[in-house]
Amino acid sequence: LLNEAISVTVLAGITGSASGGMSIALAAMSETFVAAAHAANIPLEVLHRVAAMASGGMDTLPHNGAVITLLAITGLSHRQAYGGIFAITVIKSLAVLFVIATFYVTGIV
Repeated sequence: LLNEAISVTVLAGITGSASGGMSIALAAMSETFVAAAHAANIPLEVLHRVAAMASGGMDTLPHNGAVITLLAITGLSHRQAYGGIFAITVIKSLAVLFVIATFYVTGIV
């Protein structure tokens, strides 16, 4: 789960797109992720949910299209608004890490 989450979030950051990062990561490494999930008795639904949550980790970097559109619509600059955007992204990413850690520690699947 952790490898999948890291791969998806890094690619989302590079592309500036949550769906783009998830699509690239899953297309390139889905066989590896599925095999690891089966070996650890992790349902594929959980694997998908972790990928979906992790895709939002670094997709809100300043070059993201949604961030640029949000700032254009609100009339704010990156300097004025990006702190709040960054804080929400960090909180959401920590929540994903907590979910992954819970699965690892408790074995709940």
